[in-house]
Amino acid sequence: MRLWLLGTGTPTPSLRRMCSGYVVQVKDDYLIFDHGFGAHHRLLELGIPAVKISHVFFSHHHYDHMGDYPRLLLTRWDQGVEKIKELEVFAPPPIRLITERLIADDGVFGPDLISRTENQASIDVYQARGGTGTRKRPNPTVHELSNRDLVSRSNWTVQVIPVNHFAPHLISYGYRLDAEGQSIVYSGDTGPCRELVKIAKDCDVLVHMCHYLSGTAPSKTFAAFTMGHKELAQVAQEANVRNLIISHVTEQFDRPGMREKVIRDIGEIYHGNVFFGEDLMEIPLNGPGPAKLV
Repeated sequence: MRLWLLGTGTPTPSLRRMCSGYVVQVKDDYLIFDHGFGAHHRLLELGIPAVKISHVFFSHHHYDHMGDYPRLLLTRWDQGVEKIKELEVFAPPPIRLITERLIADDGVFGPDLISRTENQASIDVYQARGGTGTRKRPNPTVHELSNRDLVSRSNWTVQVIPVNHFAPHLISYGYRLDAEGQSIVYSGDTGPCRELVKIAKDCDVLVHMCHYLSGTAPSKTFAAFTMGHKELAQVAQEANVRNLIISHVTEQFDRPGMREKVIRDIGEIYHGNVFFGEDLMEIPLNGPGPAKLV
């Protein structure tokens, strides 16, 4: 497996950190985990075209985790000219309704899709790209997930767990991906969560929200639904994860000196490898290693 961080930021606008997004390659499959605003731009910077993405998992329906879903869906359909399989989409409810409201005739992109499938100028472009026959509309395979579902394909499995984030207004999930003898756990957004500790047990990589400096939460509710850095260290240590990726980074501690303090504090509790996530970073699943000195 290969893992890249597309977006390591939050809803706060930033040129350095796009909204949440991650991509994993397992043989010929490319899996997206969340695709917030700006994540698709990072995908392009990595040289991974939309047509290579086979599956997408959304943890929850905050815009910073799915804002670029329309871009992925439509670009993949447009450039694929019906020569690739339909995108498989996995998410909590109401992902079917969200998708319908994007691509139905009376949806957000309904007029666009009608013109691209019926207007001769668009048909000319479609045929120039290698398309043949009548152009069909995008028709992704949409799966609404439930707690503790297991998604299994030939080369990988994804386990689904509930996490603590903005209930009861949103359904939020975390995921564990197992493939080729390795494992990646993605927290989505969550505060302290026993289910996540269990599913992350002995995993190779834990990609986790690290939203604020412990002790500075403005309310008990905030602390329940998001994660402080010391609480995260306790989760990683208890779960015995090999590599911890700090992501969903706020401006509170994303500055010189404070980043180092966060890593130092975490290292006093958690004894594995710590990565302070940055957009476009590829994570070595076997742990960090030095480059050759030249």
